[in-house]
Amino acid sequence: MQTLRKKSLEELAKPPRATKGGALTGIEFASNVLNPKQLQKFISEKAFEQMEQCIEKGSQMSALLADQIASAMKTWAISKGASHYSHWFQPLTGATAEKHESFFDLDAFGNQIEKFDGNQLVQQIPNASSFPSGGIRNTFEARGYTAWDPTSPAFIFENTLCIPTIFVSYTGEALDYKTPFLKSLQKLDEAAVEICRFFDKNISKVHATLGWEQEYFLIDRSLALTRPDLMLTGRTLLGHAPSKGEELNDHYFGSIPSRVSHFLNELEYESKLVGIPIKTRHNEVAPSQFEVAPVFENANLAVDHNTLLMDLMNKVAYKHNFVVLFHEKPFDKINGSGKHINWSLNTNTGTNLLSPGKTPMSSLQFLSFFINTIAAVLRYKDLIKASTVSASNDLRIGFNEAPASELSVFIGNYLLEVLEDLENVSKGKLSPEEKTDLKLNVIGKIPEILLDNTDRNRTAPIAFTGNKFEFRTVGSKSNCSKLITVLNAVVTEQLLNFKVAVDQLIEGKKMKKDDAIFNVLRETISSIKPELSIDHTKTKPTVELTTPKALPSYVSSESVALFEGLHIFSERELNARYQVDLEAYISTVQIESRTLGDMARNHIIPTAIRYQNMLIENIGGLKEIYGASYKEFASEQLVILEKISSYIAEINDGVTQMTNARKKANATTDFHKKALQYAETVKPFLTSIRYQCDKLELTVEDTLWPLAKYRELLFVR
Repeated sequence: MQTLRKKSLEELAKPPRATKGGALTGIEFASNVLNPKQLQKFISEKAFEQMEQCIEKGSQMSALLADQIASAMKTWAISKGASHYSHWFQPLTGATAEKHESFFDLDAFGNQIEKFDGNQLVQQIPNASSFPSGGIRNTFEARGYTAWDPTSPAFIFENTLCIPTIFVSYTGEALDYKTPFLKSLQKLDEAAVEICRFFDKNISKVHATLGWEQEYFLIDRSLALTRPDLMLTGRTLLGHAPSKGEELNDHYFGSIPSRVSHFLNELEYESKLVGIPIKTRHNEVAPSQFEVAPVFENANLAVDHNTLLMDLMNKVAYKHNFVVLFHEKPFDKINGSGKHINWSLNTNTGTNLLSPGKTPMSSLQFLSFFINTIAAVLRYKDLIKASTVSASNDLRIGFNEAPASELSVFIGNYLLEVLEDLENVSKGKLSPEEKTDLKLNVIGKIPEILLDNTDRNRTAPIAFTGNKFEFRTVGSKSNCSKLITVLNAVVTEQLLNFKVAVDQLIEGKKMKKDDAIFNVLRETISSIKPELSIDHTKTKPTVELTTPKALPSYVSSESVALFEGLHIFSERELNARYQVDLEAYISTVQIESRTLGDMARNHIIPTAIRYQNMLIENIGGLKEIYGASYKEFASEQLVILEKISSYIAEINDGVTQMTNARKKANATTDFHKKALQYAETVKPFLTSIRYQCDKLELTVEDTLWPLAKYRELLFVR
């Protein structure tokens, strides 16, 4: 290990490999994407119109149309050098999945042909029985089906035509993130259009938009290979913080290191080919931490692009001798990584529903969506939390720059004053004078207020940032759709209830539309304002947020009623996801504890003993020279020797206790109780054993230490 670490440090001095980053301007954006513009070149105008109608209405395609589209896909893909195709999906592992099939086939006479028809496009049976299902399907029930998602275009990745798909069981239950996500988008569209028609009859379609901000660490691969913890768990399970970290903020928005620039140039080149619209790149707060962010897109496409980008980053990083760390807290006492989710709503008329227009009526439309979104999030904040927690994200939330574990919404003082003014509106019918005053002096000022009222609270879990809501609790390696599915669902329910309440006032109390809207908004504001007025930065959560404590909200009676009522999840599907998340938590802590035990006993303790032997040899030499008075000259060595013995004993005993705690937890059959045991009886040892190992790192001679240290890992040049 010492030799490998030495070679790793020498590797850092080598110049970066040349890249094709300079070719960024020489290619056409999305040239490896079969978007509608490309597809029109290969199919008839009538077929193209039929396909668009099927996508718009969500209806089933005819076999003839599917065959035409499949033939076009094959022709286009082969012309681009593709030899295989794959149904590309997003199982509950959090990663992407693909099973490659060759276009190669044989006809009845044994002659080589290239085959890809409508049946192969629309549906496949990859089996994929080993993916987590939460008990929905047993391993021996191998059938799992992938079905084409025509709303997300196919693309070529390396030499494979990738077709975005959903993944469901034989009985039709969702085994992936995309299936419920697409359902939630459709339900949100239907509910939002109904509200929009209060204001604009031309609106017939509302789609959620998404802009993600992907944070990550880049670590030299050669150095990372000296760390079993980084390679197996994605984070350092031991390692003392460097004397200089992020205190000076000199890395933040600083000049991007040359090696990283070469990596980013190639990443942007490859991203451009597959249509990922990367717009921003910069250094983040921590050393060796960076961020990339795209142009906003329709939510479904944005999620596909984020999951594809993470895969792409790993492959490009390998070429540049880097390892990408998406773990939310890869380094103790160093800022962690999140994935900020910026969510908004756009209409077919080009209106952003979370951005007030120039007229009071458009601002009233804005307020309707703005207030109802906040109400939905605050009502279901425990469910929102449950959609973002994980063993790794638990280490980030509530610490340093990360959002607080207590979920809150920050909208700024100006908008809070607007809501207070609306809350004070007279109950019932408004006089023409009151309505004019309200529209001109309150609602009419909103565009001006938002013009210079950007978010000032960078650690708020949820913030309104001008024309969108930003959700900051999502972990760096999470699938964006997990949160957005929940968000779409809770907002949909809130909008449906809002519509019912407004209609009841119009029909029952014969109110005019504006009066009814004002009255319902007023009542909604009264219900949410107490929480909006709390400064959560000055309050401490009464209960520490951990994944096992947060996840039960997913299967509460209220959550089940919500999702079943909207036909997004069945109760069985919810219970399955709850179990999958519990299993993932247990497995993560289990792997970390095993890895730390192995490193402690096979790396750290032997190294400490080796250094002890050096000290003993030194003390023995002093004794030979100075005789009985040797202690006068070896006093410090004896102190260090005693400390090392103490550290070794504490580490070894800690590993034994941790192993016993793990065995006891593993005997528990109930997954929730088992997860709680891992959180309460196993996980604490990761901290206590680490503390003793880190003390040894500061004591043992540097050249003996077998693992790359923080100061070597974190300062890429």
